[in-house]
Amino acid sequence: MDNPTRSSLVDLRDLQLGDARALLQHGLADSLPALDESPVQYLQSVIDGLCQLSLTDPLTGLTNRRHFESVLETEISAVARSGEAALLLLLDVDHFKQVNDVHGHAAGDQVLKAVAMVLLSCVRPMDTVARYGGEEFGVVLHNCQASFGQTVAERIRQSIAAMRISPAADEAIQVTISVGGAYALDCASSTVASWTERADSELYRAKSEGRNRICMDHQAVFAVSAEEKGLLFGDPGVSEPALTGSTPGNASCDAGGRDPIFMDHQAGFAVSAEEKGLLFGHTVLSEPALTGSTPGNAPPDAG
Repeated sequence: MDNPTRSSLVDLRDLQLGDARALLQHGLADSLPALDESPVQYLQSVIDGLCQLSLTDPLTGLTNRRHFESVLETEISAVARSGEAALLLLLDVDHFKQVNDVHGHAAGDQVLKAVAMVLLSCVRPMDTVARYGGEEFGVVLHNCQASFGQTVAERIRQSIAAMRISPAADEAIQVTISVGGAYALDCASSTVASWTERADSELYRAKSEGRNRICMDHQAVFAVSAEEKGLLFGDPGVSEPALTGSTPGNASCDAGGRDPIFMDHQAGFAVSAEEKGLLFGHTVLSEPALTGSTPGNAPPDAG
């Protein structure tokens, strides 16, 4: 008796894969499947290649907006589940229209590619860099403490400002970027739309305050809905007011004769030396430099 799974396999000769191969050849030459592969391997290579094409920006090779929004969804779920911090940076190349008008669109494309390369060099492999649209880019820094985020954003800003793009022998283009950042909120009601809206508001503020600067939303207080409070406090004997008088690490004063509960409210996450090196990277931007930074303003050397 024939195996029903085997009998339902598609014969590749019945499929018209010419357009798919043409797309892969044009977009991702290295993923073009070899003709001598087995039918299953060949079809899987075509599917994988098309998936990669659909998630990649063709100009810069970065993640595109479609994939980026999927990453944001994953990060929000991770933050709600584990409490680890995640930072979203939205970056816009300042006065990019002037680059296109003065130097041409080919030169503008070179600038976007150069910005993409610098962004990749400033973050860790675990982070995600995307072309969000036009001259706007997005970066998600996974498990990024508030003290690290400002440093990474400043490293990116300085690195972009130091670039020199030469589309021709007698031309040199220098650009700057404005950066808006927001941390994912650790609550069940947080959404991709609200997260990106907060980062976009900070980007707008950075541009309206003069460009070539960083504005960050350091919101640390999270609103809790009535429904979430019910889930949190559950037992009617443990009411919300009992928390207001409690001290981290000590039993609540009005424990009502019950056995006291001791909690370790440690909020920080350990970061290895390797991760610190990847985060802080540039020797000019050492960890102590954070103590003098002011959220929402570029540091004194912001130009």
